[in-house]
Amino acid sequence: MKNKLSQKMIPLRLKLSGIFIMASILIFVVNVMLMLGINNMSVKMDRVYRDNLALNELSGALDDVQNNMTEYLFTKTTDSLEDYYKSAQNYKDLYQTLNGKVTGDKYDMMERNIRNMSEQYLILTDNAIEAKRKRNVEEYSMEYDKATEIRNFIDTYINSLNNERFKNNSIFFSMLIADFRVFEIVSMIVMFIALVGSAIFVIAFTSSVTKPVNNLAVAADEVAKGNFEIETLPISSNDELGVVTGAFNKMVVSIRQYIEQIKNNMENERRLKENELKMETSLKDAQLKYLQAQINPHFLFNTLNAGAQLAMMEDAEKTYNYIQNTAAFFRYNVREGNTTVTLDDEINLIDHYIYILNVRFSGDIKYEKNIETKTKNVPMPSMVLQPIVENSINHGIKEMEGKGKIILHVYEKDDDVYVSIKDNGSGMTQEMIDKVLSEKLKEEEKPAPAGAHGIGMDNVIKRIRLFTEREDSINILSEGEDMGTEVIIRLKKSETVNV
Repeated sequence: MKNKLSQKMIPLRLKLSGIFIMASILIFVVNVMLMLGINNMSVKMDRVYRDNLALNELSGALDDVQNNMTEYLFTKTTDSLEDYYKSAQNYKDLYQTLNGKVTGDKYDMMERNIRNMSEQYLILTDNAIEAKRKRNVEEYSMEYDKATEIRNFIDTYINSLNNERFKNNSIFFSMLIADFRVFEIVSMIVMFIALVGSAIFVIAFTSSVTKPVNNLAVAADEVAKGNFEIETLPISSNDELGVVTGAFNKMVVSIRQYIEQIKNNMENERRLKENELKMETSLKDAQLKYLQAQINPHFLFNTLNAGAQLAMMEDAEKTYNYIQNTAAFFRYNVREGNTTVTLDDEINLIDHYIYILNVRFSGDIKYEKNIETKTKNVPMPSMVLQPIVENSINHGIKEMEGKGKIILHVYEKDDDVYVSIKDNGSGMTQEMIDKVLSEKLKEEEKPAPAGAHGIGMDNVIKRIRLFTEREDSINILSEGEDMGTEVIIRLKKSETVNV
């Protein structure tokens, strides 16, 4: 849909650029046409008197030739001779531009006569100059007289042709002046129409842009004031403004639907909120009690049996201590109504538990405690540490034949209390750790506890996370197989614990 929209949509930038370019091209074309017209009129007006100017220049060049020849004949100076040759060449260049063909036009005939007489005139002047240089007075006098006579004829023809052309050009010039006035008026009208048309075109386009923007601004102001019952805006363009207007319409409709949905849900939410809180509390209590209730009854049988054997082999004092520890252990587990205990209670339970196991296994389990903080007021769920110790023994150090070791370390860090239970047993792979912590361990992957004792790690993880409401409240560390395992529990300190 987005591709179709982008194919159909004409960007506003392109429209604005197009309008500017079209208006500029229109004014440019009109100006070019006016400039071409003015230039054409100028060329015509210049051409009117070009012939008269050429004839006047030709007449002046003829006078220069005559004067320079006369000066040389009477003075015979080098400068005057040089001036003669220059003026004669200039005059020759000018008269050769005249028409030399035979036509029926009287102006062309007069030009042709002037050209022929000019050729004859220059021959006579050259002869007079050569005769003077040879000191032939009679000859240069005769040639001078002939040249002067022809010069007078040429000058008469030039004046006649100039007058005729001036009369004819004057009429044409008047016509050009009238045409120029008309062109001037037409040019002003065309320029005015072009400017007005461009202005109308630009104003109409900008109105088509600003009107939707104004409508959108008014509607947005109404929505900002909380009025969501406004009518949807019409989409009149296929550019960015159209896209924005369509998005605004959808937003208003969505807000209406959302508000209606909120109104419909508010009553139900109020009714369900109290029940939901009660259900959540009941669920947590049920989960804690259910998970805590998973104590293996076979352990009682085994420990009592070991106590009976011990009573047969040893004196009453050791039997008494053993039975006392066993009684304390089970008394802790079977008491009802206490799902929250202190860390101190859990540590005492481990002491009883380790004592009982060392009686059963002849002291093969080495146990160390390192308590760096007060534990009496630290709350936690019951039966959490003992299953971890049990798991370390059954799946970590049980087969180590007296070399197994359990280290309990309690310390503070920031505002939390950390409980570390570490063994030097078989260890765990990182893949297994990730599965245990994510509670995704399959049933066939879970190691069966020896003698079916204890609560599984998944049980402990669920209860500690439910109690602390934090996913990072328990962590498992191991460098790999046969490298031991460390379970770290993170607890909050508290001044009061209900037990």
